[in-house]
Amino acid sequence: MSRPCFLLALLLWVGQAAAQGVALPDNLSRVQLDNGIVLILSEKHDVPLIGLRATLRGGAVTDAAGKAGLASLLGGLLEKGAGDRDAAAFAETIAAAGGSLSVSAELESLSVAAEFLARDADLMVELVADMLQRPKLDSGEMRRLRDRRINLIRAAKDGDPRRLIATYGKALLFGEHPYGNAINGDENSLQGISHRDVLAYYKNFVGADRLIIAVVGDFDTATMTESLTAAFSAWRPAAAALPELAAPVPATGRRVLLIDKPGATQSYFWIGNVGVAANFPQRAELDIANTLFGGRFTSLLMTELRTSAGLTYDARSELTRASLPGSVAIVSSTDTASTVAAIDMALALLTRIHDQSFSDDMISSGKNYVLGQFPMELETAPQLASLFADLEVLGLDASYIENYGGAVASVVGEELRSVIDAVYPETDNLVFAIIGDAELVRDEVAKYGPVTEIAITEARFRP
Repeated sequence: MSRPCFLLALLLWVGQAAAQGVALPDNLSRVQLDNGIVLILSEKHDVPLIGLRATLRGGAVTDAAGKAGLASLLGGLLEKGAGDRDAAAFAETIAAAGGSLSVSAELESLSVAAEFLARDADLMVELVADMLQRPKLDSGEMRRLRDRRINLIRAAKDGDPRRLIATYGKALLFGEHPYGNAINGDENSLQGISHRDVLAYYKNFVGADRLIIAVVGDFDTATMTESLTAAFSAWRPAAAALPELAAPVPATGRRVLLIDKPGATQSYFWIGNVGVAANFPQRAELDIANTLFGGRFTSLLMTELRTSAGLTYDARSELTRASLPGSVAIVSSTDTASTVAAIDMALALLTRIHDQSFSDDMISSGKNYVLGQFPMELETAPQLASLFADLEVLGLDASYIENYGGAVASVVGEELRSVIDAVYPETDNLVFAIIGDAELVRDEVAKYGPVTEIAITEARFRP
């Protein structure tokens, strides 16, 4: 074996061994306070840092009808001052400590992410407690944040609509189901959100009974537990119950949403259907299949659409997995003149993975890629804190992580075939969202199914 080949094989073996040896820390502590807050703590003393993730169940699925983006707007506003500190003082305190503190809204959660030096652990707890329990929620800051988000959406429509294509696609696929909510809202829904709406949302959906706080890093577990208990044990529950969601219904037949952007030199497309949930039992097989189909630079989609045909710069397959089945989709863009050629090729490749098996060499390559990437997602204190919070939110246990490497390593072709057939839609059952110059592509894309057309300047994503 040549030296380069030997080194490559050695690196792949090391990655596989590392992934199969992943285990959650044995010093993990889980405490539930009387008000429902779950604390998950794990000491990690390799560096003097602490990572914290405070996750509230809820997120975009709790946005009221016509108020998409409300949870996200509230999340952004939580960063704009809390306790005795206004927005400027709050930001300056974080910066002076060399820490970071931010809030993000997801489909089913609202999360606070913090990273501070171990010496500033008390300050970190104080700031997070103030942010969640005593936010300023200033009306002026709210209006400025809302207007900025509206302008960012308009700027994306004008300059870089690929940032929005998945939002259009999911709105079309899920319809009125909350999984179709635009997490950050649209121009119309944001404009309709008032300061009173934000205050009501905070009261109804932010509270102790749905909070998980995961902390990993250089601290003493007993001391951190005492600090968090003192800071959060008196907090009230949320006033409203979380919605009970029905599983999304997969699309049957074909539908096309054409978003007209006159003068566009590119077409952007999202082609998909309902996929699977986070607890899908064959996660390892699905991750390998998605890696090979469109999850890496050397995937089938990239090789054929970009390298061989020169139709695009980027083509990928995306999986959205939540507590209920999310979406599975092909996402790409191409020159306007190549719109149909690129979409046809993407559909042909979708058919190919149903009709033809991946070779043993490709499956081995996919395994090595997944096994090599997996441990790198579990290295730092913030990464681990985020993982522990996510597992708690989704009701998953340690086996979700600890058994994963072995499951990936043992995948065989027949299992891959069954997962592809179970998860990836047949080409007869798809929804298409296409952003492009309708005058140039309207007649051509009609062959994919009944077309609904909206202008990109319309202040909404749902047709």
